[in-house]
Amino acid sequence: MDITSDAQFKEKLQALPIAQQRPIAALFVESVLDLCDDKRVKNAVETAKRSDVSEDELAAVYKAAQTASTETFTKCGKDTDWGQQAAHFVAAASTACVIPTAQVMVEKCEVACNAAMHSRMAKTCSAVVNSDFSGSAEIEKQYQILSTYLTQ
Repeated sequence: MDITSDAQFKEKLQALPIAQQRPIAALFVESVLDLCDDKRVKNAVETAKRSDVSEDELAAVYKAAQTASTETFTKCGKDTDWGQQAAHFVAAASTACVIPTAQVMVEKCEVACNAAMHSRMAKTCSAVVNSDFSGSAEIEKQYQILSTYLTQ
């Protein structure tokens, strides 16, 4: 299965139940996890990959990941530190993976789409730091991740 556009990508993701979106979202975040060394973020990714995770556990891990996201955002300050900004977006992507189901329903969140978009932003910020502007590479990687997941 080839995904060749964001419209297709989003359509495929939105068709999946939240229980299937979480592990895909975790795979998107894993792709950029090297941009953030916060163990709360790594824990959120690992938790999202588990099929046996409880709602209480999701809530606790979400709260920790949300704190990491807030802390990395405030470290950026007035003068943007693009490395810290990348870490912030990775942390924000991790919160999308573990947002409690009840909150998803109320806020009408798109778990995997949000994780994908924040991961792309992290890669963009990293590109500024490293002067490597191959932004479409992350998009293509996400298309491949989703295609592979759907054909398993």
